[in-house]
Amino acid sequence: MPCWRSRRSVARNRISTKIPQLLPLVGGSILISTLLTLIYTNSLIVQPPVWYDPQYVIPLAGIVLGNAMNGAALAGERLVSTLNSSQLEIETHLSLGATPQQAVARYRKDAIRAGLIPTLNTMMVVGIVTLPGIMTGQLLSGIDPLTATAYQILIMFMLAFATLVTTSLVTWGICQKFFNQAAQLNLW
Repeated sequence: MPCWRSRRSVARNRISTKIPQLLPLVGGSILISTLLTLIYTNSLIVQPPVWYDPQYVIPLAGIVLGNAMNGAALAGERLVSTLNSSQLEIETHLSLGATPQQAVARYRKDAIRAGLIPTLNTMMVVGIVTLPGIMTGQLLSGIDPLTATAYQILIMFMLAFATLVTTSLVTWGICQKFFNQAAQLNLW
């Protein structure tokens, strides 16, 4: 089984196995965020001689995929558990005329925040408390410390962007699954 399929399955299984069509939702979200991040980074920032140079694409894709999967699992799990436990509040909002998006906006925002916590925590302490593996490897190989630091800053922003896109897409998709065509709540 290819690596990207197993990562999607891990994220899906942490969220819920009861929600239909969850695997394409999670996998698509991770794939979209990874592609957007890699295209932007390779074409505008790193600018390798060939855009698909494996020296850059493989390590960056691996880092982004791992973080996106983690963010998707955390955000999805938080959203599903919150929606299941807040049925009365959501139905109250709906009965008062709120759209499904308005009724779950607060829960979705909290789930996105939960998915971003590990990335933001890492960003707060990188270089002060810990030296990440990529930066340490570059320093040990003799790369200039400023170059190693620049790459690490780039990677941290890549991770934050990819995780934000992934958690936003996953939470949006899960919210769509929880409502039917008549804007009624379906609990899983």
